Amino acid sequence: MQKTLEKIGASTISVLEDAGRTFNLLLLVIWHLLQPPYKFYPIIRQIYFIGARSLTLIIISGITIGMVLGLQFYSILERFGSVNLLGSGVALSVIRELGPVMTALMVVGRAGSSMTAELGIMRTSEQVDAMECMAISPDKFLVAPKVIAGMLSVPLLTAVFDFVALLGGYFVGVFMFNVAEGSYMNGMIDAVVWSDVRLGLIKSIFFGVLFSLICCSKGYYMHLGKAGSLGAEGVSFVTTDAVVLSSIAILFSDFLIGSLLQ
Repeated sequence: MQKTLEKIGASTISVLEDAGRTFNLLLLVIWHLLQPPYKFYPIIRQIYFIGARSLTLIIISGITIGMVLGLQFYSILERFGSVNLLGSGVALSVIRELGPVMTALMVVGRAGSSMTAELGIMRTSEQVDAMECMAISPDKFLVAPKVIAGMLSVPLLTAVFDFVALLGGYFVGVFMFNVAEGSYMNGMIDAVVWSDVRLGLIKSIFFGVLFSLICCSKGYYMHLGKAGSLGAEGVSFVTTDAVVLSSIAILFSDFLIGSLLQ
């Protein structure tokens, strides 16, 4: 019993320490962003890495998920004779929930893992320490561009995801099941209001900041955890932890934001 309590206590302390480091990193990023010089090229470079290079994955997953939604919604609505609500069902599901969440999860798997591994390798090879010795702030030049790029890229990718998902649902409903085109489009237009778009936008911005902070924090503070003594093997551990923790945080925060802004 005592050993169990000790393990629970150690796990709780470790989680609180990680949360504190992540919040501390956020404060450092905000502080350094206010200090000159202001360099935009690193941010543009990270936007290209996080956003542009994720575009193909987002388009393919968006079309597929939109088609699956159209298929499942048609099967359910047909039982109740409400096929004319297919467009509104697909649009609200994508814009309010699936668009921001699925986009963030896809970006975490593709870009978040790379961000953690990059900072982890720089930490183990003492490149971060070398920057500090040269009076170069690694918070400003390594972490801040990634956080800003995540905050800007995820909403843009979410808009692309929403668009192609609605096209996928349109294809299934109109071309496969012969739902009236006007019924599908009018139902979608009438059902979606500005509050739905705003909710999806807020979620996508928050998810972009959240995943980039967690992934950067895991790699940046790698030397403070147990993985810091494992070298290259430890990088794989922190990368896996960053992806898992970011995914869980996104799903949990989706519920919190939805319940607060419902």
